[in-house]
Amino acid sequence: MNSKSFTVSLKHNPAIAVKVIPGHFTTSHFHLTHYLDLDNLKNNSSLARAVAKEFARPYLSTTPIDTIVCLEGTELIGAYLAEELKNDGLSVVNADREIYVLTPLNNVHKQLMFQSNTQELIVDHNVLLLVTSISSGITVKSALDCLAYYGGNLVGISALYKSYDKELEQKFHYLFTSEDVPGYKMFSPGKCEMCESGRKLDAIIMHGGYTKI
Repeated sequence: MNSKSFTVSLKHNPAIAVKVIPGHFTTSHFHLTHYLDLDNLKNNSSLARAVAKEFARPYLSTTPIDTIVCLEGTELIGAYLAEELKNDGLSVVNADREIYVLTPLNNVHKQLMFQSNTQELIVDHNVLLLVTSISSGITVKSALDCLAYYGGNLVGISALYKSYDKELEQKFHYLFTSEDVPGYKMFSPGKCEMCESGRKLDAIIMHGGYTKI
């Protein structure tokens, strides 16, 4: 599985790259032909800063942002992104603003929520949402429901990777898509071509990585 891995780089910034592993993977919702290791972009300080610069560009001179909400381990990118948005040399919109970086919690019903002492940073504030990937749209929908409940004003969504094939109403930016991965396919478990051909699962994808079967 790993022996067939390859790297996909951002065309205009090759330093930002992800390792792609072909195989038969399963998540809680889909079967996938490839696993994208995005963790290095979230955990490596230099790469996280480079990603933050890419994410900041669409908003620098146009969009006031009060709060960055981070999902799926994107807090390091979020912190660097707040710095980039406040850069005096590039932005006249956010230079003098205080920008907060928050991560919601999961309650007992597996719904996203904010603690009482941080809710005021969402209510009537301009919020930018950071996620690792958008595949099924379930995570983003949960986040949007959460922000709507607390009265946040969503001004954009930024993701490292997008394979979701439906259009989102919200302003949306991403670095990589499934089109960057040759042969990438996503199946519902009952309609998986690899399962139908008798190919066994290689690994289960979980938060922060995968476990071989």
